[in-house]
Amino acid sequence: MAVKIRLQRHGSKKRPFYFIVVADARAPRDGKFIQKVGTYNPLTVPATIQLDRQKALEWLNKGAQPTDTVRRILSFKGVLYLKHLLRGVKLGLFDEAAAMTKFQTWHSEHETNITRRSDEHRSNQRAKKVYVPIVKKVETKQEEVSEGTAEAAPEA
Repeated sequence: MAVKIRLQRHGSKKRPFYFIVVADARAPRDGKFIQKVGTYNPLTVPATIQLDRQKALEWLNKGAQPTDTVRRILSFKGVLYLKHLLRGVKLGLFDEAAAMTKFQTWHSEHETNITRRSDEHRSNQRAKKVYVPIVKKVETKQEEVSEGTAEAAPEA
């Protein structure tokens, strides 16, 4: 049985909300699934992702194949990096404590980058919302008319 980690669409029309689920590859997109691993809301800025890392890692180690979008989500949350580090532990390249310290340093740097980017986004949005009206100077016809009559009078 081929098992996939994929998105299951919920929400109303043009307002998507997704569950990240482990399902049989033959099951329909919104049909039967084995286990719910997390949620994904693409409408918020930044997108809201809630994921159970241990469940996702367990299913990846069992051989479940993530879809392209779920692979990006797992990479963003660090699940694929953690799998990579644990494979190095299994091969004997370093011990599990070293792997966890590497993951913790990566995770802390990643969280600071996310908060920095979201702060920049918020400040840019605030700067864009300032409304400055553009005032154009409109010349009146009377000035043109008075200049024209003043020039015409001396000639006559």
